[in-house]
Amino acid sequence: MKPALYMTLVLGVVPLQTSLLHYFSLGGVRPDLCLVAAALIGFLAGPVEGMSVGIALGFTQDLFSAGALGLNLIAKGAVGILAGLAGRHVTNATMATFVATMVSLSLLENLVFLFVVRWGGELGDRLSALPSILLPETLLNAALGAMLYWLFTFRRPAG
Repeated sequence: MKPALYMTLVLGVVPLQTSLLHYFSLGGVRPDLCLVAAALIGFLAGPVEGMSVGIALGFTQDLFSAGALGLNLIAKGAVGILAGLAGRHVTNATMATFVATMVSLSLLENLVFLFVVRWGGELGDRLSALPSILLPETLLNAALGAMLYWLFTFRRPAG
C-alpha cells in the first residue's frame, strides 16, 4: 500500500507544483510541495522512507525544471532524512516540533539554493532575496506543513 501511495505522490505532486501552483502564489512566492511532502513523510514515517521519497521527488522535480540536474535530488533527499531523524529523536513529537523542523529545513534548503543557483551574483543581490522570497516561502512551507501534519495525525474520538 505504501509504495503505491508514494508513487502516486511522486507522480502527482511535481506536476501539480509546476502547472497549477503558480495560480495560488502570494506575491510571486509559492510553497515547495516537494519539500513539504519529503519533510512530512520523513517526520512521520522515518528517515529511510523520507530520504527515499525525497530523492524520488527531487529527481522528478529536476526532470521538470531547467536547473542543474541533481540539486533538487540531493536537497529533497537531505530534507527527508533530516526530518526523519528529527522525528525519531524527539520524545514527544508535536505540531510545534514539526513546525520548527519545517522552518529550519525550509530555510536551510532556500539558503543553499540561493547561494548555489545564484553563485555568480553579487552578495547584496542574494541578501536582498531574504525578506522578499526566502522568509515568505519558509512561512508558506511551514503553514502548509502544519496543516498537513494536523490532517494526518488527527485522531477521531472513539465511540
